[in-house]
Amino acid sequence: MAVEDSIPLRGSVLALVILGIVATDIASESSFAFWAIPLSTVGSCWSYFRRRNSNVPVKFCIAIGMLVALGVFFGQLLGQLNDTRLVLAELLIQLQVLHSFDMPRRKDLGYSIVIGLILLGVAATLSQTLGFAPILLLFLATALPTLVLDYRSRLGIEKVEVESEKVKQKSNSSQIPFYFLLFTLIVGLGLGIFAVLPRFPGYQLRMFPMSAPIEVKENFTGRSITNPGYVRQGRGNNQGRVGSGGSTQDDKSGTPGKLDSTQYYGFNSTINQNLRGEMKPKVLMRVRSQAEAFWRVLAFDRYTGKGWEISRNEQVKRFKRSPWSYQIFLDQPLFSGKSKEIVQTYSIVADMPNLVPAMAHAKQVYFPAPMLAQDTEGGIRSPVELSSGLTYTVISDAPYRDRTLLGKAGTKYPKQIQDYYLKIPPQIAEKVKKRTEEIFADYKRVQVSRSEKELDSPYEKSLYLAQFLKQHYSLPKNPLDLPFIGEKDDLVETFLFKAKGGYPDHFSTVLTIMLRSVGIPARLVVGFSAGQFNPFTGLYVVSNTDAHAMTEVYFPKYGWFAFDPIPGHPLIPPSIEEDQTFSVLRQFWNWVAGWLPSPVTGLLNAIFETIFSIIARTLTWFWGLFSQGWLGVLTGLTVGTATAFMSWFAWVQLKEWRFQRRLSKLPPMESLYQQMLKWTAKKGLGKHPAQTPFEYAKTSYEHHVPGTAEAIDEICQAYVSWRYGGENPNLEELRQKWKETIRSSQFAVRN
Repeated sequence: MAVEDSIPLRGSVLALVILGIVATDIASESSFAFWAIPLSTVGSCWSYFRRRNSNVPVKFCIAIGMLVALGVFFGQLLGQLNDTRLVLAELLIQLQVLHSFDMPRRKDLGYSIVIGLILLGVAATLSQTLGFAPILLLFLATALPTLVLDYRSRLGIEKVEVESEKVKQKSNSSQIPFYFLLFTLIVGLGLGIFAVLPRFPGYQLRMFPMSAPIEVKENFTGRSITNPGYVRQGRGNNQGRVGSGGSTQDDKSGTPGKLDSTQYYGFNSTINQNLRGEMKPKVLMRVRSQAEAFWRVLAFDRYTGKGWEISRNEQVKRFKRSPWSYQIFLDQPLFSGKSKEIVQTYSIVADMPNLVPAMAHAKQVYFPAPMLAQDTEGGIRSPVELSSGLTYTVISDAPYRDRTLLGKAGTKYPKQIQDYYLKIPPQIAEKVKKRTEEIFADYKRVQVSRSEKELDSPYEKSLYLAQFLKQHYSLPKNPLDLPFIGEKDDLVETFLFKAKGGYPDHFSTVLTIMLRSVGIPARLVVGFSAGQFNPFTGLYVVSNTDAHAMTEVYFPKYGWFAFDPIPGHPLIPPSIEEDQTFSVLRQFWNWVAGWLPSPVTGLLNAIFETIFSIIARTLTWFWGLFSQGWLGVLTGLTVGTATAFMSWFAWVQLKEWRFQRRLSKLPPMESLYQQMLKWTAKKGLGKHPAQTPFEYAKTSYEHHVPGTAEAIDEICQAYVSWRYGGENPNLEELRQKWKETIRSSQFAVRN
């Protein structure tokens, strides 16, 4: 192959490689660019000046270097089998640096283009922020002229000299707007496809992301909780170890205090809700999940009057993984009803407690530590704090929230449920029960004349009571203005009868105790709301301010389900019933709908929801066929083939209808001429746009039989005479002759 002399092509290829390396650095927070970019630049320059030499010694050294890089790659691969993407990227960068010293031909430049593209793809899979987006746009802006230069090189097109500088400037000035138009068109088309592309559940392959293995001591019991925001008396900031008694001696007693500004106070075996203050927003983790959910951390069963504690904190169970697997199996609560497997991957970006956030009903955890612990309330504990850079994956068997079934759940609770989730301090029990029954009685009086529906089940009572608290009690306008609870006062009593409101978590505490007062088992659960969903990365960005408490209610046979009484929060947390297939398009529509009148928005919402619901269900059903064995695969292929054929047939008919509709609007001579051109185009012998009708008629004798060529010639002659000479052709004779031509052509094909 000939030597490549084009400096612009070489420079653009080098730019693509540099962008691929930079993208990998940004996505993985590595530092390959510090050594790879200078060496690649030196190698590219050296290759250009030595492009016509054999360079045998250099090629020999490059081969040795590639073998060494391959050996290092296999060594690193054995230690990072959990996630090989970054190891592969490093190998590609090393090979590219070596390869840059031997690029005399265009084919060698093509290899570098492919490496740059692969590095960009690896960076896309590693990226968790929009910092990758500018690099992607720069890569696209560089790739377009690179492909043009590469194409010109393949065709052997040399630089064309123009006759004058004025013509040259005009040519260059006309190419620049076209380039920007093409770039804008590609970006716009890509964003449009991205918006309407259905989002199916990922993780079809069971290779889940996870950090490198962590070595821990065997004395891990799981009883203690380490929260960076809690510090014991006389100990350093990094040693806030929480034992069975709590993080500080004040937690259990409910002594007034100040909230930590970075860590949520509820991540502890004992929490004190007599604290005041507010947290400064800080991103803690990013979550990729098949469904939006509440990332559960801990649950509490014992109310202390000013907070909560886990009464059985000593009763934790340890789970070890096998030596040949990173998978840890946890105990599953027994429940009946339909459920769905949901996979979530958590990437920690700031130090957090040794509590493992997970969707409820976690059954498998891919965690870098050799063991985990689980408490009696379902909280998962790690032997180490969750530090920045740690990644783990959880598989949860999430139950569907069927309001009808839960409404029919009985009230015969097991003894263990009654012992731990119905207790209330005796000094407030009667007062709280009376207030709760008054609320239910008011509902009945109001609803008697409007509806026959009654609060006849624990589920409906829980739902109504949570909504009542939202509407009739308020949050303080300034969190610092809320007074502390007195030493002899109770949080729930103060909230209901004195303050008429409180902190967000106080709402959940009050709901839990009010439900217990009327015999409905409930507990307090803390964790993170789903966070801010980024449609471009597909990740939920979770901050410390997303942490809050909710109430979990027990339903026999079906288990625990959460209710959120906090004003401004959804009454029911996100559930797996909510479809996310067209989530990006939905978010774009919500932005557009904000500019439209409410009646128009409501009508369009109803129409779009119906359409996309049908499409999403159809696509989900079709996708699910391929997970039902060979019969499902065969059915899916059959349905897919039939759908593709019917779509093609419908498209052909639509094109024919549009063509006939267009012909009906044309003058008769123009219509006959266009019919002739379409017929010849179907035969693969259509008219080139640059040809005149006379030129086309002349060339038709070279490709068609004499009779067909004569008919084409006559129609072309008549068309030119009609259009440019104003003559009226004999249309009936021409039409008849053209019909006979088509008929004879079909007869010849059949014979």
